[in-house]
Amino acid sequence: MATEEVDKPPSLPPYPEMIMKALEALNEENGSNKSAISNYIISTYGEVPASHSALLSEHLNKMKESGELDFWKNNYTKSDPNAPPKRGRGRPPKPKEPLPPDTVLGPARPRGRPPKDPNAPPKPPKATSGRPRGRPRKMARPSGGLGGATASTATAAPSSGRPRGRPPKVKAPLPEVSVQ
Repeated sequence: MATEEVDKPPSLPPYPEMIMKALEALNEENGSNKSAISNYIISTYGEVPASHSALLSEHLNKMKESGELDFWKNNYTKSDPNAPPKRGRGRPPKPKEPLPPDTVLGPARPRGRPPKDPNAPPKPPKATSGRPRGRPRKMARPSGGLGGATASTATAAPSSGRPRGRPPKVKAPLPEVSVQ
């Protein structure tokens, strides 16, 4: 039984309370970031659970969503109840005029393209110039060949009659040397 009591960490106050005390003690002008709050809690309360960073993040997010803390530029501050609410990004929405009480609103217009009317008369076909749309098809190579050309020369020589690429260099014949 004595070992169970020794291994048990001392009881900590609730995380929201520790966070508020850390913000009061640090008292930074623009608020304190998560690591500063964490370091203050560790230095003040000593042993913290192994999942301290996860617990701290969870409680900071809960307090931020509930309005106890303000989060701005990666810093947490105590929210001021007298401060006006912060505006989100972008242009503010236009103020809406209230509708008279006897006005009945119809169903909202659905999003997207409306479906085609099955009872509508078919549209007349567009006038065409007689040519098919798009890029014209490639002309096929003549299959007959070039008058006496073999299959190997037909593939090497395109329809222009000249082979592709640079012509081969003509080697000059070597002068004959007579040995006597």
